[in-house]
Amino acid sequence: MSEHEHDHDHPHEPIGNGDEPPAAARARALEQLLIEKGAISHEDVRKRIDWLVSRSPADGARLVARAWVDPDFKRRLLADARSAALELGLDPGPSPVVVAVENTDDVHHMVVCTLCSCYPRALLGPPPAWYKSTSYRSRAVSDPRRVLDEFGVELGDDVELRVLDSTADIRYLVMPRRPAGTEGMSEDELAALITRDSMIGVAQPAAPAPIG
Repeated sequence: MSEHEHDHDHPHEPIGNGDEPPAAARARALEQLLIEKGAISHEDVRKRIDWLVSRSPADGARLVARAWVDPDFKRRLLADARSAALELGLDPGPSPVVVAVENTDDVHHMVVCTLCSCYPRALLGPPPAWYKSTSYRSRAVSDPRRVLDEFGVELGDDVELRVLDSTADIRYLVMPRRPAGTEGMSEDELAALITRDSMIGVAQPAAPAPIG
């Protein structure tokens, strides 16, 4: 008998149950009901899941890097982020509106979803666990500066902090400030500095590696 073989006199829990949260159980039950009613198929669900897990912050970083090097594109991105994404051949996702906002020396933006975890998944990939947590969703509104401080972002008293609340219809993408010392870097090199958290507004882009 191999190490993977054993008798099955004892019961097993169904795969995927375990400590499944109530919300996940409800979603799974709803999915099964829709499949039984013929509204969707298992293949539809599989394709959607494959699409979700294939997303990464790399697409959002491409948008920001292009905006850093191309003032005209930056204007288009800030005016209509969905159209700007499509211009680069990127999928902005199903949300009707994607809004890009710019961090400057005077204004800093921070994104939250107080109701659930609405988030530009198509451009940033799956949201981090902390973004979905009750603590972040409440404290980002009630005490945003302290939250940023815990993430390592210190803002001067003269910097205006704007907290943006995502909804089912609107997703936000933060364009962080371009780091100093990156003037000679290529667009791809700049994109490598742009992190997921910096596009949520709770971090700054990575600093360029020292020369020599």
